[in-house]
Amino acid sequence: MSRLAELTSTFPRTGRIEWIGLRGHRKSEMSVALEAEVTLAGLAGDHARPGKRALTLIQSEHLGVIAALSGLERLGPEILRRNVVVSSINLTALKGCELRLGTATIRLTTVCAPCSRMETALGEGGYNAMRGHGGYCAEVLVPGRIAIGDALDPVVDDQDLAKL
Repeated sequence: MSRLAELTSTFPRTGRIEWIGLRGHRKSEMSVALEAEVTLAGLAGDHARPGKRALTLIQSEHLGVIAALSGLERLGPEILRRNVVVSSINLTALKGCELRLGTATIRLTTVCAPCSRMETALGEGGYNAMRGHGGYCAEVLVPGRIAIGDALDPVVDDQDLAKL
């Protein structure tokens, strides 16, 4: 294994689920959940569809960055409309890898780009404040359950190392 492959496959800390949110339908208010069932279509009770954008995740560490760039003192995750907020692990470093989220297995697929509604939600410049900090979309590989406090761990194997 090359030194770069070793470095990019090392995650000394486990991620942790900090918040779970559901959107009953497009543009509806987010409802907070302590736990949720993860189906192939995303979280049960959420409006997502199966595929590469079934689930959305964002790092809790980026909430403060987005708030600061938007001129806000604090930013609640429900405003950003992501399903799962995680802490203590770099999502960007996990793109393309299989991940255990609670008892489910997912794969981060693409950047979850901000939408134009962020201008209303965060104020002028909200769209640009989120660029690079908006998290990731994910596909569900194996359904399961998630709860606040559950782990987010990479499933690193030889195929994943070859991608890095």
